[in-house]
Amino acid sequence: EVYVVSDREKQAWRILPKERYPKGLIFHDGRLAFRPEPLNMLVMFMWFPFSILFSISRIAIAITMPYDASIPILSFTGLHVRLTNNKSTSNLTSLDHKQHKGSLYVCNHRTLLDPLYLSFALKKPFVAVTYSLSRMSEIISPIKTVRLTRDRKQDAKTMDKMLKLGDLVVCPEGTTCREPYLLRFSPLFAELSDHIVPVALDTYVSMFHGTTAGGLKCLDPFMFMMNPCTVYRVRFLDQVHGSDSSSTRFDVANHVQSEIGKTLKFQCTSLTRKDKYLVLAGNDGFVTK
Repeated sequence: EVYVVSDREKQAWRILPKERYPKGLIFHDGRLAFRPEPLNMLVMFMWFPFSILFSISRIAIAITMPYDASIPILSFTGLHVRLTNNKSTSNLTSLDHKQHKGSLYVCNHRTLLDPLYLSFALKKPFVAVTYSLSRMSEIISPIKTVRLTRDRKQDAKTMDKMLKLGDLVVCPEGTTCREPYLLRFSPLFAELSDHIVPVALDTYVSMFHGTTAGGLKCLDPFMFMMNPCTVYRVRFLDQVHGSDSSSTRFDVANHVQSEIGKTLKFQCTSLTRKDKYLVLAGNDGFVTK
């Protein structure tokens, strides 16, 4: 069937409000963070050569300089951090942790730079566990990263070992989500520590998205740093206890997801990493040789 749209109908068109988007837009891909209108595209192409230099220089500053020097310099270049802290981080040093473990920070997953910005916020290094990270991202990361295998028993042993060595950051969603939604939280973290600090993260980018499902993931940090201006909001929530006789690991995971969702005003879902990659890339997210 062919339907011809009249000029009168075109004049009545309005931009659809985000709350009326189809639910399929929980997941979307592509690098552009703006509407591809002629003027916007012209500005983007004019900025693009400079953005490559900006990205390389920003990454070099983050890798080579100490926090007290890199944070103000990066802020001057347009990379801003908004920190909302509370007693949950200031009291961690006085806690007698279970088996003398480090602190377990559990955050939602906006970009691959989540652990890095958490490290900048508290001005101390962390160990970040990841499911799938490109070799390039591991090389340029100023903090230590440890790969997980998606084998529950093996991953639990790895995370427990890292906790005994120091603080640990985990993103139980397992993959990034751009829209104001939270994917299902894996409950594994709830068994590893009795002192869990939920961290609510949100980002603003002006030109390029730093996440992709169908493209080259090694470019994600570079694309994020190519933005003229970015804002990372880091909010520490009240500590929660791990699973015990009164609450299961699923209860703890759902509670943490709910608290982060309330803080960010994001909608909690039961969608998983596999759901995202089936929608965007037509696979289950695993790389096959």
